[in-house]
Amino acid sequence: MSLPQHFSPLIAELQQKVRAQREVKSPYDEQVLACFDTSDTDDINQALVTAHRLFADKKNWLSVPQRIAILERAIELMQSQFEDLAISSAQEGGKPLVDSRVEMARCIDSIRTCVDGLRDNTCHPVPMGINAASQHRFTIMNKEPIGVVVAVSAFNHPLNLIAHQVGPAIATGCPVIVKPAEDTPISCFRLVEIFHRAGLPVEWCQAVLPDNHHVAEKLVTDHRVAFFSFIGSGKVGWYLRSKLAPGTRCALEHGGVAPVILAKDADLDIVIPGLAKGGFYHAGQVCVSVQRIFVHESIARTLAERLADAAKKLTVGDPTSGDTEVGPLIRNGELIRVTSWVQEAVDMGAELLCGGQALLNNCYAPTVLYSPSKESKVSTSEVFGPVVCIYPFSDLDQAISEANSLDVAFQASVYSQDIDTAMYVSDRLTASAVMINEHTAFRVDWMPFAGLMQSGLGTGGIPHTMEEMQIEKMIVITSKGIS
Repeated sequence: MSLPQHFSPLIAELQQKVRAQREVKSPYDEQVLACFDTSDTDDINQALVTAHRLFADKKNWLSVPQRIAILERAIELMQSQFEDLAISSAQEGGKPLVDSRVEMARCIDSIRTCVDGLRDNTCHPVPMGINAASQHRFTIMNKEPIGVVVAVSAFNHPLNLIAHQVGPAIATGCPVIVKPAEDTPISCFRLVEIFHRAGLPVEWCQAVLPDNHHVAEKLVTDHRVAFFSFIGSGKVGWYLRSKLAPGTRCALEHGGVAPVILAKDADLDIVIPGLAKGGFYHAGQVCVSVQRIFVHESIARTLAERLADAAKKLTVGDPTSGDTEVGPLIRNGELIRVTSWVQEAVDMGAELLCGGQALLNNCYAPTVLYSPSKESKVSTSEVFGPVVCIYPFSDLDQAISEANSLDVAFQASVYSQDIDTAMYVSDRLTASAVMINEHTAFRVDWMPFAGLMQSGLGTGGIPHTMEEMQIEKMIVITSKGIS
């Protein structure tokens, strides 16, 4: 039986795929900021088909001049939307506006660094003519994109992490599929739109929000993925690495429990501002946040009380306010976890010098703990909250040993006015980078950024990521005309 003609639009609508929706809420006031369609298994497969077909036909590849032009136009668009992007990032991620503006500036500079990298993207030829077998030959070395990149990002830097993962992929000519953090996808989608508006064909950069973790795993572990870039928890990152298809390369960036060592001659006027920033910046939700501070016993109490005074003076609250210095934790579950960890430390003997309480709107008071147990969670695991721990020591080598005692290692720091002491400690700390008279969270976007042991695999930083997303192809030319 045929249906009345006026029913056909309704039937067509019912036959369309019903897509799940994901709301994005402000971590501060729970306001709904946006709603996005999620991707099911079919959507993910189509994204992979599109990216793989694009890369498989070299006629589709974008030339280096094309890529440079796209990135430069993207920079112009980012600059024109600077304040709007910074405010949006603060709303969805909870990072105070003053710091979100800094992140936006870094995001632009990261894309500029991608352009600079393309202008110096060379490799060294392999020498020939140095023995009988290599006579009459010379080599040409070319860099080519590795293939389809899948980037899984984290919530804590929703602008600059996308620049660090997607920017190098675009620069090196890799089709990229990016999965932003569930809590902060708005910045990612806005940046991807900017790349498209700058002239990047849409199929070269696809942003997806998988329905669930099972669908996300299918994306990551597909055999068409050449490179997997992951920023997030170690548990998830190492699990996904174990499931990668044969031949898929990867870079993992996880967290640490960053140690700081203060020698007895440390200048506290330098130390206090650095530790306050490094420990409480973005409510401690940074993979290299200051967490464990080992202080010579002669100055430990003074340092602890001064740092607690600095923490009490920090303005905690609405991340979109220009006065706020510490915003909320990303979700209420994290607030509950941090609260329980601090309480456990106090129950096990730590002295609570300040903070130690949940505030309104998922905020947590900046907290300083004195001499917590070495077995408490705040001493052994990444807090990822505004909590720092102070441990007095009498023997420098013992402090170094305790700083190195965990199965994670990322960035560390030492404060001393004596160059020999500073170098002695730097030489013995287990870390990929050691800061002298600077906090552990210092970073510029062109420096190497790498977790050791369980803290990660591979090296981040724009130039280093670009290297990992390329292969070096050697062409050997044989000719009797070559002497």
